[in-house]
Amino acid sequence: MTIDISGKVIQGDHYGRKIGYPTANIDRRDFIRRKIKVRLGVWAGTAKTAGSSKQKAVSYRAAIVIGPIDKYRMPKIEAHLLNFKGNLYGKKITLTLIQYLRPFKKFTNEQSLKSQIKSDIEKIKSLNLNK
Repeated sequence: MTIDISGKVIQGDHYGRKIGYPTANIDRRDFIRRKIKVRLGVWAGTAKTAGSSKQKAVSYRAAIVIGPIDKYRMPKIEAHLLNFKGNLYGKKITLTLIQYLRPFKKFTNEQSLKSQIKSDIEKIKSLNLNK
């Protein structure tokens, strides 16, 4: 079973960009309204950009992170779109969670985090995500 989460791309803290893995942070209104229940952690999935009169919708493989829980008692939702270059701020995207990879965890240092992200992305590249 897949889970879709849609929302506008909003500003984050730019940490992913700083370490070489930029992410699209998703507004959580759809998530809250639909009362989506999902395991916290890293998911393999897709991110589909909304089309416009000038562009058609495009789908990318994505490493999707659900978590950690913030001060509003809601999980952060963000995705690293593989092979994407550009700016998504203010645009609507739909994330499709296809396969759970691992639980969310904190890392003791940046290098460990970057190594794990690289491993997660390699795993996502190897999966058949056409579900």
